[in-house]
Amino acid sequence: MKAILSVYDKTGVVALGKKLSNSGMEIISTGGTFKQLSEAKIEVTAVQELTEFPEILDGRVKTLHPKIYGGLLARRNNKNDIAQISDHGISTIDLVAVNLYPFSDAISNPDCTLDNALENIDIGGPSMLRAAAKNFRDVIVIVDPEDYDQIADDISKSGLGGIDLEYRQHLAHKAFKHVSEYDSIISNYLIEGTNYEPERFSINLDKVSTLRYGENPHQSASLYKDPNFSKGIANANKIHGKDLSFNNILDADAAWNIVSDFDDTAAVVVKHNNPCGLAVNENQASAYNLAFEGDPVSAYGGILGFNRKVNLETVKSFKSVFYEVIVAPSYDEAALDLLKKRKNLRILEVQHDENRTEQTEIRNISGGALIQQTDIKPMDADSWTVVTDKTPTKNQLDDLAFAWTAVKHVKSNAIVLAKDRQLVGMGSGQPNRLNSIHLAVRAAGNSSSGSVLASDAFFPFADNIEMASQAGIVALIQPGGSIRDEETIKSANELGLSMVFTHVRHFNH
Repeated sequence: MKAILSVYDKTGVVALGKKLSNSGMEIISTGGTFKQLSEAKIEVTAVQELTEFPEILDGRVKTLHPKIYGGLLARRNNKNDIAQISDHGISTIDLVAVNLYPFSDAISNPDCTLDNALENIDIGGPSMLRAAAKNFRDVIVIVDPEDYDQIADDISKSGLGGIDLEYRQHLAHKAFKHVSEYDSIISNYLIEGTNYEPERFSINLDKVSTLRYGENPHQSASLYKDPNFSKGIANANKIHGKDLSFNNILDADAAWNIVSDFDDTAAVVVKHNNPCGLAVNENQASAYNLAFEGDPVSAYGGILGFNRKVNLETVKSFKSVFYEVIVAPSYDEAALDLLKKRKNLRILEVQHDENRTEQTEIRNISGGALIQQTDIKPMDADSWTVVTDKTPTKNQLDDLAFAWTAVKHVKSNAIVLAKDRQLVGMGSGQPNRLNSIHLAVRAAGNSSSGSVLASDAFFPFADNIEMASQAGIVALIQPGGSIRDEETIKSANELGLSMVFTHVRHFNH
């Protein structure tokens, strides 16, 4: 009996090697795995001793040899196969334990060049896995260290026959999945930055948990994470509280994305994927209080988000208001102790993504999917244009920047009213922009006077400007680009308003 052990993740490989060796298997290995097994006093044969051929091309060619692949692919119940390998002095190989170097680790380094990336593409490992998995009836293939103990113990008790066919097939499935994920990462890397779009799109996700149900109780649902990312809500650490629901996860993700867009200390209250309260302030507790005051009625049962460590003063500001989830990068110990007294609150700790890397956004449609990059374009105030006679004041520009950052997170047609870097009114998801302005003004009440307005897309008609002026709004920010821009600019000038064009649209359907 022969086994090849050649793993990047060395977890448990020494224990596996000892058990297999004690069961009478001849261990064959390469590189770092060979060194580790040898140092553990396990009898091990180097691949080049088996193949009688040295490693060449700086290690690019080690296992690509008939004595390896003949031994893996020979069908034990096929007399022809057995006769052929016998004629060539090839022995069967009965077990392969291989896992691959994480290509994603290499390319995540900002200094990684194309040459570096190409050198980190494993050839022999995936090839051995595919060969062993193809012949799973005769060859046991292992990619997951979690499977080592069961397989080694079963072989120790009952020999190779101790691994039944159904389990072998399951292991083959895991092997092909491992290789598929690896190839997918490489494929996506090679297409990035080119003028080509992939003709086929594939994504590999790892299951995190089965959820109680989806958006509604009659819908089944599960949470999956992208193995190439270690941050974000899918990788959040739940410190306290019962399991998250489908809707909890969606809203927590919205809250985290919103506060992550602000450099200053920010607090947000999210309800049904929209910010119903949002503010920035040097003092975190003040930021929270301002966010809460933006819409106290909607805040009940909402999701809280913070982009700084949550402190005790902030938690005390919650008073008796009920929240479903709180998400933040970290928590003071005293703040956490007080939060844990809320039995129905889920407390999530999420790592900041300093680079705010783009991810692929997938939306199902009947018969297929729409795929786009996430809208994480940073705000560039230097590219803005003041298009009215009246220029916004410094405070108004600060509010316009705040409102412009906020409006991208509101469902289209999106209107946001802000004053002193606090969300005071919001209109979302309406079939026309006038309705959204009306809702935002109604929500703001008297606070609309002296506020600024952000619109996620251009104003199609001057009546938008007129309604804003009637509510006491003093400055507006919008992308511009309408065929009636001159009409809206003229209206703003006549009404004494300031207006800025950003030349960027932020639809959020």
